[in-house]
Amino acid sequence: MKVKNKIFKGVIITICLCILLPLHASAQSSIQTTPEEMQWWKDAKFGLFIHWGPVSLKGTEIGWSRGQQVSVEEYDNLYKQFNLTEFNAVEWVNVAKAAGMKYVVITSKHHDGFCLWNTKTTSYNILSTPFKRDVIKELSEACKQSGITFCTYYSILDWYQPDYNISSRGGPGYKLPAGQKPDMDRYVTYMKTHLRELITNYGPLGVMWFDGEWEEPWTHDRGLDLYKYIRSLQPGIIINNRVDKGRRGMEGSTESDKDYTGDFDTPEQRVGNYQVNRPWETCMTICRQWAWKPDDTMKSLKECINILVSTVGGGGNLLLNVGPMPNGKIEQRQVDRLKEIGDWLEKNGESIYGTNGGPIPPQSWGVTTHKGNTLYVHVLSDTGSVIALPELKSSIKKVSLFDGTPVVFETTNMGTVIKLPESNRDPNDTVIVVELDRMP
Repeated sequence: MKVKNKIFKGVIITICLCILLPLHASAQSSIQTTPEEMQWWKDAKFGLFIHWGPVSLKGTEIGWSRGQQVSVEEYDNLYKQFNLTEFNAVEWVNVAKAAGMKYVVITSKHHDGFCLWNTKTTSYNILSTPFKRDVIKELSEACKQSGITFCTYYSILDWYQPDYNISSRGGPGYKLPAGQKPDMDRYVTYMKTHLRELITNYGPLGVMWFDGEWEEPWTHDRGLDLYKYIRSLQPGIIINNRVDKGRRGMEGSTESDKDYTGDFDTPEQRVGNYQVNRPWETCMTICRQWAWKPDDTMKSLKECINILVSTVGGGGNLLLNVGPMPNGKIEQRQVDRLKEIGDWLEKNGESIYGTNGGPIPPQSWGVTTHKGNTLYVHVLSDTGSVIALPELKSSIKKVSLFDGTPVVFETTNMGTVIKLPESNRDPNDTVIVVELDRMP
């Protein structure tokens, strides 16, 4: 009888496991962002990154210059002089729209701990400045009115908040004040309150763009927990891989030896590697410094277009950064450069927005993108009068420029040779439209 009872119990346990384990797996998978939720972002291709805060008064790097170029005491009191007399959120959004950008990401809180919104957790925020207006609120409203997707950057590390558990936040040789006992659990509660404020008061957000995950206090388990927490506040929100610990430095790709979370990779100050099986986004500055710097070296139009096209052709998005001045204006020369990019996209955007990278990996002459049965060949380098495409699985029906000008080509069993037009060449990127009989 005992044996029969044991067998009966075993059968019941097995049945329960068969029912519960799939439910558990389903619950786990539902937390991850779906391809459908990612699609708007993948189609958008181009966004504006904004690094801004009281440090713009010094013209040094945001966060990193604290305790380095600017003493901790001076840095932490800059907000008392931060008066954005010419800030206009609508103007910022118009700059992004003129550039052909589809979303905006702003540093709600960088490593220095200063908050650009009216948070209830600390007085170290924009309402304590002479400006006394909520920048995040005004920018989020301006974005929504203009059809631009509003997103926020948030630094996990915080060299200002006393509970953040690391002793080097004030630069080399910095020591915690006597008697101060950091508490990482308490800090995470503080951080989650911030994130709840941002999502509930200014959302829905398109992306929560995390940073500052590399320091020792942050762990893989905390990253998983934070990802789930954000998704519980706003299902469908997109979250980058810096929420977790799996990023490979500035390369930005996620290591595959662990179950790291995050919806896209984040190469920084470089075009990411050719990767069409996992979403990624290059973040790069239009000048050299993330925050505003007087007379900073700015990238040429050709450089900007090359970066954008190479990124999209490699399968990624581009998040191009500006650092507004302390008065709240974006430098006119940066505005002009962004408008030039927008003018180029006005003519060539069909080959960028809503496309997929490849299918031909980057070549010496440039990159390719495709949409439906159309292949776009982006000739970025002057490699001569002809370019060679490797063999395609599709047959070519027509090759032309955007204006319909025919382009001569010849297909062999080795591939296709395209003769570049002598006129109508674009010094930034000559786009050749290749119509195929089926999807490449």
